Amino acid sequence: MRNPRPTTPKCGRWRNESRRASAACARSRRSCRKSAGCSPRYAAPSSSRCATATEAPPQPAQPAAPARIFDEPTALTPHGRFVLEPSYQFVHSTDNRVALVGFSVIPAITIGLIDVRRVSRDIHTLALTGRYGVTSRFEVEAKVPWVHASSNTQTRALATPSFTDETFDASGSGLGDIELAARYQFNAFRGDNAGYIGHLRYKSRTGTGVFEVPIDETDLQAELPTGSGFQGLQTGVTFLYPSDPAVFFGGAAYTYNFARDVGHGFGRVRPGSVVDLNAGMGLALNERASFSIGYQHSIVGSLQQRDPEEVARVLARTGRLQLGTMRFGLGYRLTPKTNLNVSLGIGVTDDTPDFELTVRFPYSL
Repeated sequence: MRNPRPTTPKCGRWRNESRRASAACARSRRSCRKSAGCSPRYAAPSSSRCATATEAPPQPAQPAAPARIFDEPTALTPHGRFVLEPSYQFVHSTDNRVALVGFSVIPAITIGLIDVRRVSRDIHTLALTGRYGVTSRFEVEAKVPWVHASSNTQTRALATPSFTDETFDASGSGLGDIELAARYQFNAFRGDNAGYIGHLRYKSRTGTGVFEVPIDETDLQAELPTGSGFQGLQTGVTFLYPSDPAVFFGGAAYTYNFARDVGHGFGRVRPGSVVDLNAGMGLALNERASFSIGYQHSIVGSLQQRDPEEVARVLARTGRLQLGTMRFGLGYRLTPKTNLNVSLGIGVTDDTPDFELTVRFPYSL
């Protein structure tokens, strides 16, 4: 009798299949470690056959983007997408001013007129911003603001017989300064490296300037301006660096304001240039909410008036201003296409506004 054809024992086939399944499990685990996260099914398979080895790993929920607290965003608009962002900003500032016309005999005794003023100002800004992703690394932006400002000034001349405060109210509203911007990402962002974005922003003078509002007999503004009255060009760079579970971001920018003849006997005037530095940290609380904290510091140069000895009216010289603001932000993803972003700014230097609140609703079309 012929011996039967040798066959592979069942246990041998099981061992071969088990080896192939184990190799597939190992490859799955390696790809899982390279991805954003690994599910428990991959970390500890329920059987030696690794039933999920031939299945795609479940995608973890994408964490929320860092809440925006600065003017420049830390992420570009995707290629071919359009984002429409209505926003509201409220700024409050209170300033105590003391004016002295006279001279001091000794530091404790002053002869002349001392005028004490308390100026309180509120600025409301409604803006509509549109951003479009031209490519995966390049986007353009346009911003149209509408501004309403109001102020209350209380003044008292201490060296006169008057014992009552005089109050002056002023307000102004209208179109603000329209802005155009372009941004370009210099390198590819893989999720574990720093990303750098350069920007160029142009600010028009479509709003009512400070030299275009009427002045009353007390040398106070009868109406408040809605714009700066000068054109400006800003260039800068921002960065984004992830360090799980936080994300660090910040940037630097330089703004040059163009000179022009403002009329009214003042001649040619140029506001000071602005150097802006900021840094912050964002933390994703879950797949929908995020929190950010940061600090912004701006250095504003002094105003320059051309040939002040030859003009009819000379502007008071101002020194360099130091504007420091602590910022806090909260971001929340309302829908897959709509986000809510709220940021709060608190002034930490004398020249900075006391309080700033900004609410943004970016909507992706």
